[in-house]
Amino acid sequence: MTDEGPDQQGDGTGGMPVPPPPQPTAPPPVSAPAVASGIGAPADLATRFLARLIDHILLGIVNFVIIVPLVIAAAFTGVGNGLNPFGGFSAGSLVAAIVTAAITIGYFALMESNSGQTVGKMLIGLKTVGPDGNKPTMEQALKRNSWYALGIVPFLGGLAQLAATIYIAVTISNSATRTGWHDTFAGGTKVIKTK
Repeated sequence: MTDEGPDQQGDGTGGMPVPPPPQPTAPPPVSAPAVASGIGAPADLATRFLARLIDHILLGIVNFVIIVPLVIAAAFTGVGNGLNPFGGFSAGSLVAAIVTAAITIGYFALMESNSGQTVGKMLIGLKTVGPDGNKPTMEQALKRNSWYALGIVPFLGGLAQLAATIYIAVTISNSATRTGWHDTFAGGTKVIKTK
């Protein structure tokens, strides 16, 4: 008879050490849904619309203050025949459209490239970021808002701008990351929540 130690008697391992039983693992933290609705999450269409509405109210006031004197001056000096009250094309309406587009594009591009936020985005708690997560560059901000220049096109510019607005809304709604075609055109900009 051989002298068997405790490891070799009846444990069925033939002297091999027995591994400890598996420990239960904790489920992974559930942080994904919190991120989806919190700071840094993509902003939804309604929130973005509200921020743009605030910006356009401010821009409407600025444009009114600038455009009305231009139109009055054009009408009284005979330059450009003022604005045609029946919706037709005139040099005065073209000047007004160019000034309006320049103010609108300039406002959005300057505000987004300098701070990532317009006044509307500041009030609502949104921020535009570039593809790298920082403020958009001036080039990205100009590309992102260039569709406002469609308003300059005589006769059909307003319709083209409306079509672009609808297409932006549709692409934001259908995108998992809530990016519109103008964000893609700008190289991958995003609008995220800051509060």
